Amino acid sequence: MKLSRRALAAALLLPTLARAQPAFPARPVRIVVPFPPGGGLDALGRALAEQLSRAWGQPVVVENRPGGATVPGTDAVAKAAPDGHTLLLTADNSITGNPNLIRALPHDPVRDLAPVTWLVDVHQMVLVHPSVPARDMAGLVAAARATPGSLNFGSYGTASQPHLLFGALAAREGITLTHVPYRGLTPALVATLANEVQMTLAGVASARQHIEAGTIRALAVGRPTRLPQLPEVPTLAEAGLDQIDPRTWFGVLAPAGTPAPTIRRIRDDIAAAMAQPAVRDRHLAPNGYTVHASTPEDFAAMIARDMAVKRDLIRRAGITPD
Repeated sequence: MKLSRRALAAALLLPTLARAQPAFPARPVRIVVPFPPGGGLDALGRALAEQLSRAWGQPVVVENRPGGATVPGTDAVAKAAPDGHTLLLTADNSITGNPNLIRALPHDPVRDLAPVTWLVDVHQMVLVHPSVPARDMAGLVAAARATPGSLNFGSYGTASQPHLLFGALAAREGITLTHVPYRGLTPALVATLANEVQMTLAGVASARQHIEAGTIRALAVGRPTRLPQLPEVPTLAEAGLDQIDPRTWFGVLAPAGTPAPTIRRIRDDIAAAMAQPAVRDRHLAPNGYTVHASTPEDFAAMIARDMAVKRDLIRRAGITPD
């Protein structure tokens, strides 16, 4: 059987294409985490890196690049070679928060990054010092009305989750809640425990021991249903406040232009890693995360939805973009 000239040319081109797209991974893989070491995101990243290194037969290294509202670390990945060897493991503020806050952002997260997988939702609780005379969100609003200007909240910086939730709550209810920014979740939580501020947000991993010890009180959790670990804590939805829930999530992205087969391979191997007991039982279940390990397509759709949610919350909280 004779081949046409076009078919013959295509057949001859196949070895060239194969050489142009080497098998992934061809060298060590770098996972950039634009947060300091030691937090829940960093711990999850290191657990995944260990599993992926075994699956890929290559070193997988977590590189922490904190500071600058996560912009420098995110930008480093956005400008990296699109071959799958540099990945971004980050939270929602890098992708759906910063575009609504920073006018001169040096990258466009939607244009310059390719979604790989939406890992988890991180459900944060509204926490108050025991001196606050409130047992639920209605009681918190009543306390703020009774003593105007007496309640401060600790955040992790401008437009962080506490700033969005308490800012939107104050605007909605016509109350005064004073914003005190800290350099991360842990300092804000410590300040609340010390009554330096009266409230903040934190997840199960950070707050559970303090709740059980009675040194801090949980009023609500941003989750569709109550946490199995703390079933006595009602949801924001039960308080009629689900529309001001500043949803927190973790996800993995790659530089835009990374080949689709590479992205699919990375996603599938991450999903397999998350199912391993070393990750599932140590870093997912105990922290009360809702696990997704989504497809790239589902992650992209969620990002579009969350971008609109964050834009609305920033407006409600009265935060002006820089």
